[in-house]
Amino acid sequence: MATLVTFHAHPDDECIVTGGVMRKAFEEGHRVVLVVATRGEVGEIPDFLEDGEELSQRRVTETHAAAELLGVARVEFLDYLDSGMMGDELNDRQGSFWTADVDEAARKLAAILKEEDAQTLTIYDSNGGYGHPDHIQVHRVGMRAAEIAGTPAVYQATMSRENMMEAFRRFGEVDLEAPEEAGTPEAEITARVDVTKYLDVKRAAMRAHASQIPEQSFFLSMDDETFGLAFGTEWFIREGHGSETTLEL
Repeated sequence: MATLVTFHAHPDDECIVTGGVMRKAFEEGHRVVLVVATRGEVGEIPDFLEDGEELSQRRVTETHAAAELLGVARVEFLDYLDSGMMGDELNDRQGSFWTADVDEAARKLAAILKEEDAQTLTIYDSNGGYGHPDHIQVHRVGMRAAEIAGTPAVYQATMSRENMMEAFRRFGEVDLEAPEEAGTPEAEITARVDVTKYLDVKRAAMRAHASQIPEQSFFLSMDDETFGLAFGTEWFIREGHGSETTLEL
């Protein structure tokens, strides 16, 4: 049994880009640990919060519900504040993940990696997938944490740019100019994991994040075929390892 630690910026990110790999690892007998940098305080405010309930509380509850579906054995939050989208005034507020000292944050993550004797860590690519400051910081902090902890395998979760554009084209309701710099050209991706077997669980984990992924969202309103195209493969970069076919545990 190996241990996979998957590091994300906000609640719900985990099921979108690594949900299939997480469930696959669990079903193959490995230990899965989820670490989330923030509690997603800057997300959409749904109309179903209870009186006095903060969005961050709801998102933590949703994360645990999704984690159970994905086979996660341990969930940890690093307790930084959500930085908002790039250019938002919240980027620079005290306590935001974007302003966190990389070494300090990396030591927090490295402590978990060492406790778990993690063999594999997933983070994001250097652009955070689509340029979100907290996602970029996940890359920076994750790379440094793996260095501190001596974690042997680091996979940078990304998206195939070509695959994503095709899914958007089929969905037919997304401006094709908007995501041009999102993801990674497929030729630069080194690991592809077929997670079609776990699509039902992955979609259920998305539904568990109901405050941010409602039924009418892009993620849940597409037909099964398009959903399979968009989310049936999970894509990673492992620096220095050339072309691979899967993610190693």
